[in-house]
Amino acid sequence: MMQSRFKFVTIILVLVFRFAIAQAQSNARISPADLIKAVIRSELNPSDGSEARWKYLLVKEVEDKQETREVVETKSGSLDRLIAIAGKPLSARQQRDETERILRLSHNPEEQRKLEESRKKDAEQCDAFFKMVPEAFLFEYAGQSGDVVKLVFKPNPAFRPASREGKVLHEMAGEVWVDAKQQRLVSINGHLVNEVKFAGGLLGHLERGGQFAVKRTEVAPARWEVTEMAVNMQGKALLFKTISVQQKELHQHFERVPDDLTIADAAAILLKQSLMAANR
Repeated sequence: MMQSRFKFVTIILVLVFRFAIAQAQSNARISPADLIKAVIRSELNPSDGSEARWKYLLVKEVEDKQETREVVETKSGSLDRLIAIAGKPLSARQQRDETERILRLSHNPEEQRKLEESRKKDAEQCDAFFKMVPEAFLFEYAGQSGDVVKLVFKPNPAFRPASREGKVLHEMAGEVWVDAKQQRLVSINGHLVNEVKFAGGLLGHLERGGQFAVKRTEVAPARWEVTEMAVNMQGKALLFKTISVQQKELHQHFERVPDDLTIADAAAILLKQSLMAANR
């Protein structure tokens, strides 16, 4: 009887110990704000310090007009070739126009300089967006599936945006999913909870309810890229011009290309692909 009681007490102690360990691990989970800050650091500073380049297919729909482009990333920006409109291949004339456009750009230093400036501007805007996120929102845990953690966010009343982009960002609420193990952004969905006015409405406004969604995928080990994006915004700009941003993008069929690829190299890849397609 004594041995049986001792065994029973041992089982109870083991169960209590396991519960205590689980509770301690749960309590040790970092705050939502700190998790987001860690994710932002990982996005802005890749672990190996390098920036991967890709060739991929882009299906873009703007105001019900759909185009399919093959895109090649370079150290100076992206070069693309239009290959279909509304799902239909280009005519012979349209293909010649695209070939001529790509050749002109690949031999025009001024156009390449503009492409590089555009790339830098996009990179700066992206970095500025990421840096604002931890301060612009208040985050809460809302669930988990494996390594993917879901958080909900809402505007932080203490945030004081210093730019138009920050002003729009600050009126957003929504959901964000992150890979907690790799500390990378998986997806984010948001909507405008309030109307956004620029200069008190004199320079225009964005209507409440506007939405955006971005999905990212690990296209190679530890390499995350945007694979889906959708934006639906309505409003007014200066001189009462209507703003209607309805855009969808699908990025697929990623293939790694050399990190030091030049515009001329990208042009050669795109033109080779078109010649191969034409000879099929």
